[in-house]
Amino acid sequence: MITTPITFAATANSARYCGAEVWFADIDPNTYLLSLESTRNLIESKPKGFFKGIIPVDFAGLPVNMEAFRALANEHDLWIIEDACHAPGGYFIDSKGKKQRCGNGSYANFGVFSFHPVKHIACGEGGMITTNSDELYHKLVTLRTHGITKAAMSENHGGWFYEMQQLGFNYRLTDIQSALGITQLAKNHKGVERRNEIAKKYKSVFKDKIKYQDLPQGFYNAHHLFVIEVEQRKALYDFLRTKNIFAQIHYIPIHTMPYYKQIGYEGADLKHAENYYSKCISLPMYPTLSETEQDYIINTIFEFLDE
Repeated sequence: MITTPITFAATANSARYCGAEVWFADIDPNTYLLSLESTRNLIESKPKGFFKGIIPVDFAGLPVNMEAFRALANEHDLWIIEDACHAPGGYFIDSKGKKQRCGNGSYANFGVFSFHPVKHIACGEGGMITTNSDELYHKLVTLRTHGITKAAMSENHGGWFYEMQQLGFNYRLTDIQSALGITQLAKNHKGVERRNEIAKKYKSVFKDKIKYQDLPQGFYNAHHLFVIEVEQRKALYDFLRTKNIFAQIHYIPIHTMPYYKQIGYEGADLKHAENYYSKCISLPMYPTLSETEQDYIINTIFEFLDE
């Protein structure tokens, strides 16, 4: 399968757990998303049927153009899993003028979301899978509980009876986590609105001075992250730390990790991903960030750049 190198390792690892080979296509240098052109070139460089699927990532909260990726996947008979972990509340307007929310299942076989503590909806750990396929839904419900079903059997064995029909997993959220998640889901839109207010201010002061993630027309960013690019990234990172501003780097390209080098991805032609990594830094972005705190962050960055 094909995915982006600019994502957390879990995106690629999920395929490796299933025994699949992982190939990386390059990113778009302006949106930082998986490049449709690079993905197409990679698919067409191999015999038909070599690749089985694509996992695009809604990186930083910006939706992938799933309509375009679905068209590419249909050309080559590929499945799509949309990694929407950064983007609950994000959307794009499709060619018919319809709003397509991240992970809604219109173009992907599955959408996946994370409930990790740093995400929009946080309930300790765990996540959610969305699909519009009844067949896939029922399979997922069975797999999350050891492959066991209590559905009505052809014979009346009694109310205690269950069957393990396939090798599944113990992947259920606790009731407490689920209750936390449901309450946060109801107010996620407020958090996304606040994140966009913060992003708007960052953009207004950085415009024409510091490069940040593009927002294509018709797309709405859920802003899990706000990433900028600077030449002296390490120096800025260290300087911000001395000022008690805790920036982060998202992400170290997966193909540079020792595990993936060992299985043959060293030296891959991913120039945009590698250039992005050399300059990227994620600024504080969370709904409770105050105006005063954001002003301090901005002023500190310009203090560094003016030195």
